[in-house]
Amino acid sequence: MATWFGSLSHPLQALFATLFTWGVTALGAAMVFFFKSINRRVLDAMLGFAAGVMMAASFWSLLAPSIELAGEMGLPPWLPAVAGFLAGGLFLKIVDRLLPHLHIGGVRAEGPKTSLARSILLVLAITLHNIPEGLAVGVGFGALGSGVPSATMSAALALALGIGLQNFPEGAAVSIHLRRGGSSSLPIFWQR
Repeated sequence: MATWFGSLSHPLQALFATLFTWGVTALGAAMVFFFKSINRRVLDAMLGFAAGVMMAASFWSLLAPSIELAGEMGLPPWLPAVAGFLAGGLFLKIVDRLLPHLHIGGVRAEGPKTSLARSILLVLAITLHNIPEGLAVGVGFGALGSGVPSATMSAALALALGIGLQNFPEGAAVSIHLRRGGSSSLPIFWQR
């Protein structure tokens, strides 16, 4: 690890890690300049890879440390992980109902009725999904700043790397989908 990164404050480390994940999303979205459409099998493989990376990052960088720390604190080891998982799911369910959005391949908007364009609804859905990613990166580096004994720089960096790796295919999938719908490349790239 670069010594300059390790010498930064934890909030600055979280900021740079978050900028990294955003940058990888932008790289994926830049695929819109090279492709107007994408083969369905390639898209499925990319999104399957992204889902696998996020599942691994979620478990190894968030759930497993939570279970370990709870045991060290004398709590039932499963309690904080289950409570956090359910609270996150409830938060997304509430926001899913409050914000109009469109899923990739969806025809009809979900959430409250709206007259927003399909591309805006799809971008809202992706933004909704990016909230927990940003929170996870913040928690990873925040645990370091709080002096949590089991928190390590390598775990925080691995989480940011995992999120970044899954953001590339996600950025490509969304931008190419919007391009296939007839939008021009540059506005799609900037929306992403």
